[in-house]
Amino acid sequence: MANRSPIGLVLAALVWLVLIGIAAVAYRYFVHPSVEKKLERETSSPSPYRHTVTVALDSFSGYSILRADALQERLKPKGIRLQFEDDGADYGSRLRALRDGDADLAVFTIDSLVKAGAALGSFPATIVLVIDETRGADAIVAYQQSVPSLEALNDPSAAFVLTPDSPSEFLARVAVAHFNLPDLQDDWLQAADGAEDVYKAFRAARPDQKKAYVLWEPFVSQAMREPGAHILLDSGKLSGYIVDVLVARREFLRDDEPLVREVVEAYLRTLYTTDPSSGMVDLIVRDAEKTGSSISKKEAEQLVAGIAWRNTLENYAQFGLLDQDEGLPHIEDVMARIVDVLLQTGAMKENPLEGRYNVLYYDKVLRDMKAGHFHPGRAVNILQTSEEDLEFEAVRGVESLPVLTETQWATLIPVGEMRVKPVAFARGTARLNVESRRNLTRLAEQLGALPRYYLSVAGHARAEGDPAANLELARRRADAVGAFLGEQGLGESRWRAVAEKPSTVGGAAQSVSFVIGQMPY
Repeated sequence: MANRSPIGLVLAALVWLVLIGIAAVAYRYFVHPSVEKKLERETSSPSPYRHTVTVALDSFSGYSILRADALQERLKPKGIRLQFEDDGADYGSRLRALRDGDADLAVFTIDSLVKAGAALGSFPATIVLVIDETRGADAIVAYQQSVPSLEALNDPSAAFVLTPDSPSEFLARVAVAHFNLPDLQDDWLQAADGAEDVYKAFRAARPDQKKAYVLWEPFVSQAMREPGAHILLDSGKLSGYIVDVLVARREFLRDDEPLVREVVEAYLRTLYTTDPSSGMVDLIVRDAEKTGSSISKKEAEQLVAGIAWRNTLENYAQFGLLDQDEGLPHIEDVMARIVDVLLQTGAMKENPLEGRYNVLYYDKVLRDMKAGHFHPGRAVNILQTSEEDLEFEAVRGVESLPVLTETQWATLIPVGEMRVKPVAFARGTARLNVESRRNLTRLAEQLGALPRYYLSVAGHARAEGDPAANLELARRRADAVGAFLGEQGLGESRWRAVAEKPSTVGGAAQSVSFVIGQMPY
């Protein structure tokens, strides 16, 4: 056999090296993983979880039920585990996570969901449950010396100091949308980094500055301890504005609707078995520790007092699944009034839903639960009654305001003058024209969202002529407007007609004005 040349030997060696390298790569990336996986299977136990549901949210205490250990324990026998992703209240990122399939469920305030969808150009998720409504946990505070009422903010130098893209911002927008502040500049929003930052700005402010500060608990209570501080508007006086909802990614809902229903049912059962006072306070304290913050028991009590968690029956009511009107607004009506505020205050240029609010909620999960006689107490053996005797929690509507005496009307604290399109009368008459009726119908809708306020309807008349007759005309105009608002559902206990002394000229002398007030805190 002839000797190989040195070049041949080198080439042969290179070929072998390449073959060995290919074999090593094949083993590393194909054989070894397979061997490892086989070894893992042979030395592992089966997981109790068959499904991991990713939930995008933030550390707001209103979501404490969703993060509760008790809810996880209810889902565990179903093979479901919730995995939470805290995005620090970045709603745009949260909606993109749903779009990209990085989250299955998420929580939003309705206004943040609409704004994020408008910015994204699509709504990749839909509402399946109402979680809660803020009832006093957010408030607009100011120093009484410079801002005795919202009307005092009708000034080019005025501003709202707040946290952008938060319920506080939306509360300020509600105030700007509903109250007559024509001189407030377009750049009325002064940004701060969270409620604590707003509180520091409030404490550092000069009492003569025309600024309002929008806070949430516990900073509202802390601010109110400052000399001269008072509340201009708080979310406890509103209805259907600051509402938190649970949404499901549309593909996830389509493909895994039973999983969504399991989570919703477990959530409502956990809410049902949590004592609404002491149990919720303890849960919020533990939840704050879990999310890396700290809250005292007293602060937790203030939060609980300012949040209305929506139970099973209330969800049925808001999704229109009950036969009778239970006093809670339908979720479509809630969305419509929220979008209206966003449009009026320039947060959006156009309605991204184009009026089709039904595309943003899905009632089938709750509808199927109701048809199946779901009760949140049954699974924990709280109820021993028959199917026909099962009772749900109460639907907590808005209580009617008490009738005031003349003295009490005189001591009402003015909140501000309502922002209303002109309500005009023909000269010398108290007859409402078609346009005025339309404007008053809209006002009645606004007042429905401000159920804890009283309304003074002030009639006006020209100064020329008989003063007594003009005063009587002003009274009749106020009475006519009040009666029309009553026909639209405004309770008689909420409004009072008054006649202003005729002293003006022009269009304002043939109209009415509206000031809402409240009993002293």
